[in-house]
Amino acid sequence: MIIGRILGWILTGGAFLVLGHDFLQYLDSQTWHSILLGELWFTINPEGLNLTQAIVQRYIWPTLWDPVILSLLLWPACLVFLAPGLLLLLLFRKRRKPEGRGLSS
Repeated sequence: MIIGRILGWILTGGAFLVLGHDFLQYLDSQTWHSILLGELWFTINPEGLNLTQAIVQRYIWPTLWDPVILSLLLWPACLVFLAPGLLLLLLFRKRRKPEGRGLSS
């Protein structure tokens, strides 16, 4: 449970960091451009992106890269982090113990 919440907070925090980056870029250029997941990955680690593509196409399944992973890399990075982050926070939220119904003390 705690690992799911921590991962959810990390992903949600990452989404807000990316959104903050997008907002600073907007203030600088006065045009909104949401950074795509592929752009972000290439900015952080271009060799890792190329290596992942080579591994997926050669050893896993070549058609997995082009329609599935490539379309995911073209999504805005803040949405890619925010959606699973919020889902994890919702799934692994702390649940309150039910009050004793109908039990008199």
